[in-house]
Order: sequence, then structure tokens, then C-alpha cells
Amino acid sequence: MADPSTYRPRPSEIPTSPGVYRFRDAHGRVIYVGKAKNLRNRLNSYFQDVAGLHPRTRQMVTTAASVEWTVVETEVASLALEYSWIKEYDPRFNVKYRDDKSYPYLAVTMSEEIPRAMVMRGAKRKGNRYFGPYGHAWAIRETVDLMLRVFPIRTCSAGVYRRAERAGRPCLLGYIDKCSAPCVGRISPEDHRALAEDFCTFMGGQTRPFVRRLEQEMRSAAAALDFERAARLRDDLGAMQRVVEKNEVVLPDGTDADVFAMASDELEASVQVFHVRDGRVRGQRGWVVEKVEELDDGELVERLLQQVYGDIDPDAEERTATRSTAVPREVLVPVLPPDVDQVTTWLRGLRGANVDVRVPQRGDKRALAQTVRRNAEHALVLHKTRRAGDLTSRSQALSDLTEALDLPEAPLRIECYDISHTQGTHQVGSMVVFEDGLPRKSAYRRFIVRGADGSGARDDTEAIAEVLSRRFRNYRTAREEATDDDGKPLVSGPVDPETGRPSRFAYPPNLVVVDGGQPQVNAAQRVFDELGVEDVALVGLAKRLEEVWLPGEDFPIVLPRTSAGLYLLQRLRDEAHRFAITAHRGRRSKAMTRSVLDDVPGLGPTRQKALLAHFGSVANLRRATPEEIAAVKGVGLRTAQAVVDALRTTPTAPTAASPADGASPDVAGSAPTPEPAGAASGSADGPGPGLAS
Repeated sequence: MADPSTYRPRPSEIPTSPGVYRFRDAHGRVIYVGKAKNLRNRLNSYFQDVAGLHPRTRQMVTTAASVEWTVVETEVASLALEYSWIKEYDPRFNVKYRDDKSYPYLAVTMSEEIPRAMVMRGAKRKGNRYFGPYGHAWAIRETVDLMLRVFPIRTCSAGVYRRAERAGRPCLLGYIDKCSAPCVGRISPEDHRALAEDFCTFMGGQTRPFVRRLEQEMRSAAAALDFERAARLRDDLGAMQRVVEKNEVVLPDGTDADVFAMASDELEASVQVFHVRDGRVRGQRGWVVEKVEELDDGELVERLLQQVYGDIDPDAEERTATRSTAVPREVLVPVLPPDVDQVTTWLRGLRGANVDVRVPQRGDKRALAQTVRRNAEHALVLHKTRRAGDLTSRSQALSDLTEALDLPEAPLRIECYDISHTQGTHQVGSMVVFEDGLPRKSAYRRFIVRGADGSGARDDTEAIAEVLSRRFRNYRTAREEATDDDGKPLVSGPVDPETGRPSRFAYPPNLVVVDGGQPQVNAAQRVFDELGVEDVALVGLAKRLEEVWLPGEDFPIVLPRTSAGLYLLQRLRDEAHRFAITAHRGRRSKAMTRSVLDDVPGLGPTRQKALLAHFGSVANLRRATPEEIAAVKGVGLRTAQAVVDALRTTPTAPTAASPADGASPDVAGSAPTPEPAGAASGSADGPGPGLAS
């Protein structure tokens, strides 16, 4: 625990301008980001007597080891910079709103040449347009299915689109008139993009022009006695009206507004928002936040608005239409932010038009705000009910480990390592990270085990030693680069100076867990002794009897079967095992599946992909001349001749479907070999970060 006076800057050094400041811990990690109208006054408030500080503020300033600041020209600029830094560094002492569930959005990929409508979750991608959030993914699919009658835009994946393009035949949706089939040229890319723009306009709430247009076309067709077309237009109009009717009219004056409400206690707050467009509720979203810093309701609202609207790019190509959909004319909040003028100016800059931030006082908008508040209260109760057991068990697990392993403090960051291989081949090591008893998947790492001679480790103990040696050698390097000649930590800390992001292995764990017993633990301890790692605890978890081994001990620690600490270690070990197997299987599959093009000198994966995309298959490529191959972008005549020579000298194996004359099958490469015996088994549910070299 640091003394704030040891790193307090001189008052005369701090400017009185508006700006953003960052507190860092002893390892250089940013733990808190804040903004101020007057940096000197605000920072001086942190360095008073710690006994007079709020408990959460006191914990922050005693955890920090340095403070730095950046001066900006205006208070609005400080608001935007503060949000970008919170998003960049994920400080542990800042309030961060987390969704109480994962909401799906209807996304239209306007960033692609041929836009596609699809269900999307997670981070929003630049250039795409999003509508929602929706309560369920099936609601999006039902809406899109209805709208494809009127706006038959593409919904297929990239693979389906490319296959249809090569075959010259559309997919089923193209045959039943639910896709305009740009893959086969029924519609030009420009006309398809205009169709997607109309779809986005309709989903954005501007429905009346399209409804009126269909009604007029239907009447015109009926007057011209073209009853078949009039019937189709009638059905299209009915589908469009069903989509419109799915959203309840809550504000009869066609208001565009986001209505926020909040319910909180001393520790947590729940926030709900209704997105109202053209008087109808187009989406609903909720967050639950822990009050890890001292904020009142107004400051919580300000942080909320930063998160909801902070990802909007005011300089994006899609100007007013998209931005005004994301930022409505009215933002109705339960409490005004302390700097409401500053927030309003910032939102106006994002929208490109006027924005009114206010508290509804009477009428339909106040009634709707009360409805949103009831939703927030219900969400908070539900969250606390679900979390009570989980939070208690995590705290108990960390407490059990602290006591059983005689640790000086609770292991808030734990790393677990495992090795996966098939009879000694394709060896891969995994590192998984748990913080506060929960997995932090962004910090997971994989290692290719090379061994002393480059062919792999002789056994698991040598593999564990290599992985830990590489991990903590990187940590030691990052730590040495972050200190001056006297051993004092630099202000920048172990952070990449170019990107501003923390180094990959910048922070040490409190506890390292290896999958194995006494041999693996002793091998890991030898690495720690060699590298001088003294501030990290080390244990091993043996699978057979779930024994916990300490380095240098002849007998293990046996935790009770009902121990929450043992359960946490088991979760760590199982997650490291799963992650290692996933990496191992990927490496093994890549080694077993080879193409005849892999042996062509000068032909890498990018050029192989370009050739196969151009010719469609290896069989077509085999029949091409060097000049035809050299016409592919990025392939020269010398490389083209090498491809021809390699394909003509490589024999083709006939298959059951091959003709009698020995024509080659239409595949890219040889078939995979049978999986060897003794292959590692386990779950492989999704890729993680790339392999660490």
C-alpha cells in the first residue's frame, strides 16, 4: 500500500486548464481515469489526509504509484478523451456499465460492396448500421423475413455468396424472390446498395413514405387492371404494416427520444433505456454497474451517456442520417449531469443537429420514464438475486486459498498453465487468467513448445519450464524497461509507447497454478529461481486425487472436497486444459491438411487464396497457362511458371467420382490423414487469442 505523498506532484507543476488525468499502480497499469475543469484543484483534492477521503477513493490513491495528466482545449474535448481512455485501459477503479444480458442487433453491413442484413452481437463495427437492440434473435429474423418481400437485400454469408457467384446460380432465397440476387447480376451493386439504403431508412423509423408509395402503386395497378401485381403489392404492404405494428406507440407526437431511468443502492446501480423512434419503442437495453468510485446519480448519468454514445464517430462518412438515428433529438434522463451544458454540446457535435438533454416533468414522457424506472428496479432486484450466491462463493474461494496456501494477500490475479500434445507432437502450452475469481479471456495466451532442439520438449516438465520461462522472461524485460537507472518505475510504466496499450506480459500474477504434481511444480520453481521471481506464489494441482502441491514439499495439501478454493482451482485447471486442447487441435489440423500449392516456392497463403478465388479449384488451375496465372493480381510470370511445373509434376489420385481418364478431383489439396491414436481429447468451444511466439 503506497503513501500518496510519495508521488504527489508539486502544485505549481499542475496546470489550471481543463484536462484528463490517469493514476497508475506500481506496475504502470492505469487504475483510474478522470477529467476536470481545473486539473490543479481536482488533483489536489486527492492528496489531502487519506482519513478524510471516501473509502473507495482512499483505496485508489493508496493503490496508485504515480499520476499523469493531459491538457485539452475545451471541457467537451476532455469528456471525449476521458471516455476513450476508459475504454482503452479498462481501469479497475472506474465505473464501467456492463450489459445485464447480450442484446442482438439487426446489422446492415454497409461497409461491404454488397451490403448484407444479419443478426449481430458484441462490438459494433465501423461503417455498419445497427437497429435495435432486440429482446431475442428470433424477433430480428422474423422482422427481416417480413421485410425481404419489400426490400429483397442480401442475407447470405460470404461463403454462400461466393459459391453462388462461381456457379452462376442464386441460392434458394433468390429463387423465391426474397433476394434480388446480386451474386448472379440480376441487380447491379449500385442498385442493391440503394435498396439497402431504403431498408435502413425504413428500419430507422421513416416508414410513412414507403407505406404511402406502396399504397399508391397498389391503387395504380388495380386501376390498370393488373390485379396480380396489385395483389403482390397488397401483401407487401401487409408485411410492412406488421413490422410497424410490432412496436407499441408510446408517444403519439412521433417523438424521437432515448428515455433513461436508474435504480440504485449504496453498492450498485441498474440503468434501463427505451429507444423511442417516431413515437414507437424500437429497442430496450439495460446495464448494471458497481459503484467502484465515489459518484452521485448525476455523475453516473454522465458516465452512462458517455458509454451509450461514445462510439459514434462524428467524422464518419455516413453523416446526418445514421448519426441522428443513434443520437435522438431528446435524451430524457432521471437526473441532469453536473455539466449538462458540456454534455449537450458534445451530443450536438455527434448528432450534427440540436439535442435536448432534460428531465421529463409531466405528461406522456414522464409516464414513460416511470415505466422505464420500474424496469430498472426489477432488473436490479433480479441481478442482486442472481449475483448474491456467485459473489459470496468467489469471495469465499479467494479467502480459502489465501488461508490454505498462507498467502500474504488474496490472489486477485491467478494464472494457470497446461500442456497439450499428441504423443509428443504439436506441443502447445496454454495460459489462462482469472481476475477476482472470474476468467479474463482477453489475457489468455498460447505458446508453441519448441524444446531445446526445436523439435519439442522431451516431457511435460520441460514443456512447463519452457512456457513459464518465456512468460516471466517477457515480464522481467517489460519491468526492466519500465524502470530508470535507479530502479524506480517510470511514469509510462510497462506500456507500448507507440500504441499506448499495456505490454502483453506486463503484470505479474499473485498466484501461478500448473497442471500437474510435484515434478511440474519443482520444474516451475527452478524457472522462478533462475529468473529471480520472488513475489509470485506457485502451486500445482494433480488430477488423480486433486492434491495441491507446493514447491519443495514432500507431501501435498489436501483441501476439503467442499472447499470453494478447491473448486476455483479446478475451474482454472479445466479452463487451461480446454484452451490448450483447442490450440493443439488447430495446430495439428493445419499440419495434417496440406495443399499441393504449399510446396511451390514463393507462393504463400495470400497468393494461394487469390489463385483459388480466381480459378475456383486446383483442377481449373492445373489447366491454366502461365500467362493466365500471371494475370492474377500479385502473381508474377516466374511464380506462375513454378505453379505450372509443380502441378504438372504432381500426380493426381483418382477418386470414386473421378472419370476413367484420370481427371483430378476438384479439391484444393490432399485429403486429411487419419487421426493418430492417443490424440488429446476435450472441449474445443471457440478460438482464443493467437499463438504466442
